[in-house]
Amino acid sequence: MVKGLSNDHGAALAAAAMDAPFTSIDDAWRRSGVPAAALEKLADADAFASLGIDRRQALWRVRGLGGAPLPLFAAAEARANEPAVTLSPLTEGREVVEDYRAVQLSLRDHPVAFLRPMLDRRGIIPAADLWHAKDGDRIQVAGIVLVRQRPGAGNVTFLTLEDETGIANAIVWQRLFERQRRIILAAAMVSVHGRLQREGQVIHVIADRLEDLTPMLARVGDMRFPHRPGPGPADAAVNGGYDPREHPRPHQAALLAARDGGMRIRSRDFH
Repeated sequence: MVKGLSNDHGAALAAAAMDAPFTSIDDAWRRSGVPAAALEKLADADAFASLGIDRRQALWRVRGLGGAPLPLFAAAEARANEPAVTLSPLTEGREVVEDYRAVQLSLRDHPVAFLRPMLDRRGIIPAADLWHAKDGDRIQVAGIVLVRQRPGAGNVTFLTLEDETGIANAIVWQRLFERQRRIILAAAMVSVHGRLQREGQVIHVIADRLEDLTPMLARVGDMRFPHRPGPGPADAAVNGGYDPREHPRPHQAALLAARDGGMRIRSRDFH
């Protein structure tokens, strides 16, 4: 599941780990024989958390590896002489964003959970609350777009949305599709305003209007949980006079260079 990790490198790591659990990143590198680039993919996916090394520290250590493993005693001496570096932890939201970048899921929290207070203020209900609504109720629901289905000869599009409580299914008829085609086909997160349709245990939302909430989703990386804002200018007093998002310390700059985007969600689309 780790983005960019080849099957061969994954198999080599798994085979080496069968002999004995890895004790460090250097140990995994030495015993598996995989290139450092493969270990960087694992660090991106937070795989070294099992060794008590968080994602940012793991990336820092992997990028400090040389071109080839040193002999055992030379490696131990190099580690002993390496200066200690303390990296500030990622926000809870950024950890979730990086999980999605690497494996398209997170075992920490659902991205929409960070946005729930904002959704509540807009009157957008959790997907789980659809079970308590009545047939014909006017509702608003929102979530990450998991699936888009548009039968070739049909005049309807089906959207499957996911929030932190479950799944919501929306039906978009052709007239609305033509009006809001870009949002329907491209948005990573949408809200659906419409009418609930219930037939036994099957629930759909017949959409009247959709709203692109992708910009809201992009804010998750700056958020703490539960629902605390990320570091801001006022934090300079406790962060040594700098905003860590805008002026990272030199040893953090390389780790943050490719981390300024939002959530990357890959939906399954059938057209």
